[in-house]
Amino acid sequence: MLLNFHFGENYLNKLKGFNLIFRSPSCLPTVPQLELEAQRGAIVTTEIEMLIEMCPAKIIGVTGSDGKTTTTSLINSILKKAGYNTWLGGNIGTPLFTKLPEMKEDDIVVLELSSFQLMEMKISPNISVITNITPNHLNIHKDYQEYIESKKNIFKYQNDDGILVLNYDNEITRNCSKEANGKVIFFSSKERLENGYIVDNKIIKECKDGVRKYILDTKEVKLRGAHNFENIATALAATATLVDSDIAVEAIKEFESVEHRLELVREIDGVKWYNDSVSSSPTRTNAGLYSYDEDIVLIAGGYDKNLDYTPIAKPIVEKVKCLILMGQTSGKIFDAVKEELEVQGKQLPIYMCNNLQETIDIAKKQAKAGDVVLFSPASASFDMFKNFADRGNQFKELVNKI
Repeated sequence: MLLNFHFGENYLNKLKGFNLIFRSPSCLPTVPQLELEAQRGAIVTTEIEMLIEMCPAKIIGVTGSDGKTTTTSLINSILKKAGYNTWLGGNIGTPLFTKLPEMKEDDIVVLELSSFQLMEMKISPNISVITNITPNHLNIHKDYQEYIESKKNIFKYQNDDGILVLNYDNEITRNCSKEANGKVIFFSSKERLENGYIVDNKIIKECKDGVRKYILDTKEVKLRGAHNFENIATALAATATLVDSDIAVEAIKEFESVEHRLELVREIDGVKWYNDSVSSSPTRTNAGLYSYDEDIVLIAGGYDKNLDYTPIAKPIVEKVKCLILMGQTSGKIFDAVKEELEVQGKQLPIYMCNNLQETIDIAKKQAKAGDVVLFSPASASFDMFKNFADRGNQFKELVNKI
């Protein structure tokens, strides 16, 4: 077979006359060359869409602005504990399309799905999960509504046998229930639902017709933070029809934090250093801040995705003893925090740095025994790093050299 390759700035201009086009997630369907080919009659699809269409096994798909990877990984761990042969992929792991010949009808495929993968998708998983929807990737999507609509594709094409797990506390996801074709299961950490899964005073409960069944005390799990307790409730809801709750609880108790997500790097002279490099938005960093009772030295800032940083100001003023900033968004975060400090009549030491090494040097001087140093950028990584994993790995490498 002869393969032709085209590279360079205008490589898509060579995209003419094809019957079937696979686009990568970073190549949006709104790219003019793709739109022209689609209008001409070409099928424009993705590896994920074809995987879902051709897969013989049941598929669970997870999307959301925050918590996708942890929730997806939790679901996979619960299913494996119950004895299922699972395939983990999508936005994490390895591409699964080439594994289709190995998949069996009794297997379960668990997919993390990004807004870019879901854009214009015309098929949905059997069980779909939306953890939450908040502004994200607005530097790439034309507007917030396009981002929201792409997320909805995870359930729009389900039939009446489908299951949709939704966050009741998020207005956008709660309203998605009105568009659902199948059964809806809610989870909540704020409301005492009549039906669904709730986090009630750090106890996870299953609710059926107003009767609340104790499932798990979060003191028994290794994950930290209210957002992770919500992730656990979500995973329980997604696997409820497949796994006995006792087996699910065993898997949850054994589950370790996913790399780059509130990951303890090491403790130095009584100071715990945490890598939360995956936090690429204010909402993610806010969740991390409220995961600790200790005093926090926060390292934040990075690539600008055109997000509003006002929501991060109050949590920083309430939870942080020293703020260390770097990257493109450092000015935005500084301005938001400064304004909140003036409103509250408080002071907070804030340092502006040029690189990661500088932030760690300052954090080492400012943190005292009993404190937490939290690397949670609230921003994407692409101004200074390849991706969030590269950023997190560099942080861990520097911390381990202290």
